[in-house]
Amino acid sequence: MNIETIQSVYFVGAGGIGMSALIRYFLSLGKQVAGYDRTPSALTEQLILEGAAIHYQEDVQLIPAGCRRPESTLVVYTPAVPADHAELCYFRAGGFEMAKRAQVLGTITRSSKALCVAGTHGKTTTSTMAAHLLHQSHVGCTAFLGGISKNYHTNLLLSQSSPYTVIEADEFDRSFHWLSPWISVITATDPDHLDIYGTREAYLESFRHYTTLIQKGGALIIHQDSSLQPCLQEGVHCYTYGREGGDFHAEHIRIGGGEILFDWVAPDARINDVRLGVPISINIDNGVAAMALAHLAGATDEELKQGMESFRGVDRRFDFYLKTERLVLLSDYAHHPAEIAQSIRSLRELYADRRITALFQPHLYSRTRDFYREFAQALSLADEAILTDLYPAREAPIEGVSSRLIFNNLLPQVEKHYCTKEELLPFLNHHPVDVLVVLGAGDLDDRMNDILQLLEKRL
Repeated sequence: MNIETIQSVYFVGAGGIGMSALIRYFLSLGKQVAGYDRTPSALTEQLILEGAAIHYQEDVQLIPAGCRRPESTLVVYTPAVPADHAELCYFRAGGFEMAKRAQVLGTITRSSKALCVAGTHGKTTTSTMAAHLLHQSHVGCTAFLGGISKNYHTNLLLSQSSPYTVIEADEFDRSFHWLSPWISVITATDPDHLDIYGTREAYLESFRHYTTLIQKGGALIIHQDSSLQPCLQEGVHCYTYGREGGDFHAEHIRIGGGEILFDWVAPDARINDVRLGVPISINIDNGVAAMALAHLAGATDEELKQGMESFRGVDRRFDFYLKTERLVLLSDYAHHPAEIAQSIRSLRELYADRRITALFQPHLYSRTRDFYREFAQALSLADEAILTDLYPAREAPIEGVSSRLIFNNLLPQVEKHYCTKEELLPFLNHHPVDVLVVLGAGDLDDRMNDILQLLEKRL
């Protein structure tokens, strides 16, 4: 793969958040960019406005002429697209060079120092936070992010001078094994994607292999609560981090009045009174890790402090739509039991005396099958849980697996309701809520503006 000589790039699965960053990157290089996705979205429509030719029908005839030349076209695909997809079959039979998103990222970043953030959860916020810290500092960075930064309204940052590239390292389908990190954060290793890995042990082994890829002279920054035993090359430094323990940690944490402040402690530095721009408790952990990554890359103490306060967050990550004394509405991408538990606990800290309703759309049949008891326990931390239809994404149905598995295992103390997606808005229209958090990685986010309008009428 030679990025310089490629004239056109075609994306199969163009609407994914990770794929869209690559689309923007190749557009910035002046390449012809086209692709297919199954459904239109705000993101694909924005990419079309930026210059990408995206269509929504599985039809070889819709592939532009400029993307039909094997000698000058790169085809990038997501593993979520079925192997028998008509356009994939066309490119495969035609001898086109085909690569997964992570392979392309690996190629792009081998000419830079890759700062990678991996982990079951927290990686999108931590990588976006680290990218912001570096981008607003004298160090700078290029960044391929797994979410839309609210500071920059994009998931791609470009620098012509910085040696660093920030990357969200995705463990799905072992994609992160294509990367060559200079420094990596590992936020968590709670088992997930067992449809790919089969066992918890195999999942951990995949992370262990990932740690062998960190380059000599680089570093690993791993959460102190992780059970992973890394396997590092000689000359790779290993640091731990955490909220109140580890080589990098927080001290003197103050939560109240809508703000969170803490003192950040490193082996060779201390920054007092760091103020979180997005004041939720999980961002203490995320912030400690992001600051550690940017610190090791050369950002100054004052740049780190200013960057933490000016960080505005990521779309769909603890994303507030409405915040009043009478009603609160937010969306959170949490789709793993540990993420849901942390999300609800963070809300408890912010709204200790208010009633919390969690609206959850399970994501994937396999994940629901593997963790339905854990999902039920996490959702039972709320005062009320509303379950809706499972979002299958790339998967075919599994017999006996549905949202009802979670619903039936909710603990007795939580008030519970079940709605189809069609019933959801009429139900919410007549149902009282106080603090409503919409959880999941499916398509409920498409309903957020409708839910917002419904709740605003009550005000």
